[in-house]
Amino acid sequence: MPRVNTRASQSDRVAPLDDVSKAIIEQLQQDGRRSYAAIGKVVGLSEAAVRQRVQRLTDNGVIQVVAVTDPMQLGFARQAMIGVCVNGALGPVADQLAKIDAIDYVVITAGSYDILVEAVCENDADLLDLISEKVRTIEGVTSTETFMYLELRKQTYSWGVR
Repeated sequence: MPRVNTRASQSDRVAPLDDVSKAIIEQLQQDGRRSYAAIGKVVGLSEAAVRQRVQRLTDNGVIQVVAVTDPMQLGFARQAMIGVCVNGALGPVADQLAKIDAIDYVVITAGSYDILVEAVCENDADLLDLISEKVRTIEGVTSTETFMYLELRKQTYSWGVR
């Protein structure tokens, strides 16, 4: 199912979303392949107006329409969440982690870990290499804890808009 990412930070948003933009986002969360004409019928805009709105939402980082894949089906047998503890500034470490191809999710957190990252690897050897040769060698990283995924029970991106 295509994913519509609405996780733009508050500082990325120029202005609050109006009801029409929220309705467009909801339509895309239900089906990221829905045509602009079909969305326009629901929200009361022309196809061209919907296209412009979607482009503006995309350009402003409010949404990202992508195909969500099953990593197992693509040959990536190992997924894991890695908790990272940092000594010093978190931003530079998070930025370095975000540059690593095998990492698809980076979030600065409050709690036991300073940063959480999700990794998708072909196998255990690649995960070990990622942790020991890439993550732990970043300046400021003091420790990591790895949570290997055994089974995915739920993954959704249609939480709506407020």
